Amino acid sequence: MSEPIGSAKPETGGIANPPVIILIEPQLGDNIGKAARAMLNCGLVDLRLVRPRDGWPNERATANASGADIVIDNTKVFEREEDALADLNRVYVTTARTRDAIKPVFTPKGLAPEMRAVIGRGEKVGVMFGPERTGVRNEHIAMGDAVVTVPLNPGFTSLNLAQAVLLIGYEWWQAGVDVPDYQLMMADTFPATKDDMERLFVHLESELDKSGFFRVAEKRPGMARNIRNIFNRANLTHQEVQTLRGMIVAMRGGKHKPKD
Repeated sequence: MSEPIGSAKPETGGIANPPVIILIEPQLGDNIGKAARAMLNCGLVDLRLVRPRDGWPNERATANASGADIVIDNTKVFEREEDALADLNRVYVTTARTRDAIKPVFTPKGLAPEMRAVIGRGEKVGVMFGPERTGVRNEHIAMGDAVVTVPLNPGFTSLNLAQAVLLIGYEWWQAGVDVPDYQLMMADTFPATKDDMERLFVHLESELDKSGFFRVAEKRPGMARNIRNIFNRANLTHQEVQTLRGMIVAMRGGKHKPKD
């Protein structure tokens, strides 16, 4: 996917013109700052405020941003919603309530690729959040091109402002990164090879034979397979195999590392 032409800051993950966050009538500077912090976590840097109750700039916002200065320092303040949205091509309005308006409805996960596709065409998008206590009003819904609703416990959908911003931002960021869902941190070692594992099994089974663990000869093959399955499921590293073999040597009274 081609990205829009423009200057992309490193903080945005290499994306020019990431989504704009618009907060309508935010009440507390603390909430604005926490929202700014959530934004920068997710590569969002363009924050716009419409009629912030306690004015701007706000010391509490700066303190609660916890270092997200690029967001706070470049925040724009507007008196009218129309002015805050004027340069945007598409606006998505967040709400947890069912409305009468006929609008497309996205989840945050579904919204992320939609916004990336629109931005990829060179357009600018914004996500609107309403006041902390009341959320967006009907007139705000009318200003948007689509609605965003977070699928939560229907008996309790209340989110604070920073949580709501983070949910949208997180899905936006995740849609553009290629990180495996699972990975094993290896430090200075590497995954055990089949040869490592086979040497461990031979060593362990030999010592178990000597100790009389396999008392019934007919059951030995099945018991040995079960032991191997236990260790194979563990996804051991080379160093862990060496440690286990050293433990086997120590338990039989030896003082040296395994020879092979």
